[in-house]
Amino acid sequence: MAIDDPKTLVSTDWLAAHLKDPDLRILDASTPFVGETRDTRAEYEMAHIPNARFFHIDEISDHRSELPHMVPPVEKFMSRLRAMGVGDGHQVVVYDSAGIYSAARVWWLFRLMGQDNIAVLDGGLKKWIAEGREVEDLPPIVRDRHMTVRRQAHMVKDVTQVSSASKLGDYEIVDARSAERFRGDVDEPRAGLRRGHIPGSKNVPFTELLQSDGTMKPRDAIRAVFDAANVDLGKPVITTCGTGVTAAILCLALERMGKTDHALYDGSWTEWGAFPTLPVATGES
Repeated sequence: MAIDDPKTLVSTDWLAAHLKDPDLRILDASTPFVGETRDTRAEYEMAHIPNARFFHIDEISDHRSELPHMVPPVEKFMSRLRAMGVGDGHQVVVYDSAGIYSAARVWWLFRLMGQDNIAVLDGGLKKWIAEGREVEDLPPIVRDRHMTVRRQAHMVKDVTQVSSASKLGDYEIVDARSAERFRGDVDEPRAGLRRGHIPGSKNVPFTELLQSDGTMKPRDAIRAVFDAANVDLGKPVITTCGTGVTAAILCLALERMGKTDHALYDGSWTEWGAFPTLPVATGES
């Protein structure tokens, strides 16, 4: 079982013990995998952890961008969370229905906005239900709470910064996509994107960081995965993936190891793979 840490990852036992804490706020951040047509909002309304609010990743994003679920403007993030009754002084726990998937993206987004009191539920709703724990279909009682945001700009990178890192090698760029997608052996799930990866990047598929029940591997096992991928943890890390969701799982894993100098490429392959002027590598490296 993971060591409970209210700033990174907590177990279902921890959440059950703290479920009635007055300053606990729970978020359901479930979102479909690429190609799925599930209505995760409807699933939330049918059954969720008691008092959970629904965090819609695609709605709470920057709609000025054509790229999916990009980081929202600070004002939008603040207003949406205030409307959900989440603010300063709250301990937040975020989960999803897959185990650990989109919840990590919301954890990273809170950290980007300067909110540290947030943890991912290890194993998510799937583990919670498998253990026979309580769910409900009632909407939460919401009371406004102001949220102070201090955007941590160093935690996110744009295409220009990633291009520079790829050329200079001063960061380790780590890709969370599957090995087949990284090598360019298969088409991307989104039409119009080239095959391959950012030159100089390393491949750590996010699935290798998770156990069969959807929980995250222990710290030593996480480090072994990064070591096996030849990631130099002496350098700062930029994580990337398809759209910036599973890249956040890498950020969470790095944070669990105590490595804090990591950032996420928000546009990820959906941006890089669409621009014919950006270089692409194929194969293992």
